[in-house]
Amino acid sequence: MTVHPFVRSIGAQNPRVRDLLALRKNGSPGRIMVEGTWEHDRLLTTTATVETFFWCPEAGTADVARITDRATEVYRISEKLLARLSRKTRSDGLISIARVPEWRPQAFRFTSRSLVLVADGVEYAGNLGTLIRTADAANVDCLVLTSRRARPTHPAVYSASRGTVLSTPIVEFDDIPSAAAWLRSHRFRVHLADPAATGTYRVPQYDGPTAFVVGSEGSGLSRAWHDEGFDAVSIPMLGQADSLNVALSAGILLFEARARKEGW
Repeated sequence: MTVHPFVRSIGAQNPRVRDLLALRKNGSPGRIMVEGTWEHDRLLTTTATVETFFWCPEAGTADVARITDRATEVYRISEKLLARLSRKTRSDGLISIARVPEWRPQAFRFTSRSLVLVADGVEYAGNLGTLIRTADAANVDCLVLTSRRARPTHPAVYSASRGTVLSTPIVEFDDIPSAAAWLRSHRFRVHLADPAATGTYRVPQYDGPTAFVVGSEGSGLSRAWHDEGFDAVSIPMLGQADSLNVALSAGILLFEARARKEGW
């Protein structure tokens, strides 16, 4: 087994460990905790910088050479410290801190085939991660966040997104009018996902730059999005439930638009 030439053992009081403990709770701007074998396999397929790699050889038999070669710093930790750092019930001893790419609104160029998902006020990291994974699957140009509550760098986002948080362009706006103005400046037809809307999602043609706005799990879309005057679409509910999970709703809408754009 090839090991990073600068690997050294560290304990709980090391500043790098305290840094990881802070990331473990809720992430931090630009940096995310990655833990597990498939999670690292996915990490290594991206161009993301691996700042720090923590390795407990007693916890598993993974070949860590590829990870240690990518990491700026490599530390060996004990099983006891791993138990404190891990978010998993059964860890395989692989934890990294990776950089999340930064995207700027002015960097995008759109076409008639462009598709954007706006997530407004999403509360739960798991749902945000699933939205990112769904956006990736539908080949969206970017995910826009407004009224953000869950951090894209929360560790649960990485797992729920299957690592696509590192490759899906994500931009955030401080307020809804700014996000709406940006979409208008790029000639997007914006559709608000609203269960109370009279028109279904099958009505629009989606023949130009298209954006869908989905709301929070509990209270739906912010009033400010409705105040922008955009059209609303609904997904018909044929049973007893009054709405769908936000990520499932987004998937239905995005793939409908993608099918129209690609002529499926």
